[in-house]
Amino acid sequence: MSNEQKPVYGGQAVVEGVMFGGKHHYVTAVRRKDRSIEYFELPRKSNPVVASLKKIPFLRGIVAIIESSANGSKHLNFSTERYDVDPADDHLIKEQEPSKLSMILGVAAIGVLSFLFGKFAFTLIPVFLADLTSPIFPGKTQQILIESIFKLILLLSYIYFVSLTPIIKRVFQYHGAEHKVINTYESGKELTIKNVQAHSRLHYRCGSSFILFTVIIGMFLYFFFPTDSLWIRILTRIALIPFVLGISFEVLQLTNKLRDVPVLKYLGYPGLWLQLLTTKEPNDDQVEVAILSFNRLLKKEKEAGKQQETEEIV
Repeated sequence: MSNEQKPVYGGQAVVEGVMFGGKHHYVTAVRRKDRSIEYFELPRKSNPVVASLKKIPFLRGIVAIIESSANGSKHLNFSTERYDVDPADDHLIKEQEPSKLSMILGVAAIGVLSFLFGKFAFTLIPVFLADLTSPIFPGKTQQILIESIFKLILLLSYIYFVSLTPIIKRVFQYHGAEHKVINTYESGKELTIKNVQAHSRLHYRCGSSFILFTVIIGMFLYFFFPTDSLWIRILTRIALIPFVLGISFEVLQLTNKLRDVPVLKYLGYPGLWLQLLTTKEPNDDQVEVAILSFNRLLKKEKEAGKQQETEEIV
């Protein structure tokens, strides 16, 4: 089966595990404290409105990001609750009361709000820092370039320093394992530890690439708007966030389609370079978890496909 005929699957690293998503399901496999594997499965709910929005260029990127943040937070919450708990003590997890914020908003909503908070912070902090340099660099072009440089420095510094913590380092290793599994699957090779380890830990569709593209796209968009007043600049940056996200998503999809085209494939290289920070080489145990998660998803997707065919016949 060629790459074009294969279904497109996405994934996300979680604490001591990997989540993969398909057309009908999301599946997470987590390595527990006793070395066993536990799965967390959720059906992909079909919403006609959301499905329609996903067909609209630029808008579909915003919808996909919100959906990814909402679903990803559920799987991340599952992994953080269980990875360091012995299965014999699972009753303790059930006895723990959720936070009041979780009870009011729900895990999915918190995931979306966390993403939005982070996006606002990474957008506005560079604005204030750049404005401090306005006596030295007063020009509009200078200010936008300085702001973009601060944004890039802030992004790279954040990723680098969080990667120094043991738990995040392991998450980044699982991130690498996720990419290796997808690359192996898309190449048509059998999903064995040996085959998976032979593939790259970098992938064109990665969300890390998307984050970098928001910095680049934002810089070009800002040239069309004034920087004279700090408050106008702040309001403009906030108003442009949906546009930056939407355009960056389309650029990400484009670079993925062009990845096998000579010369044009280099358009996606900046995102791949950032993945050198957000992914680490996984060990065989971590690759095993990723393979188990992906195979579980393929099984669920196949079952869902057969059920759908049966319902259509009936």
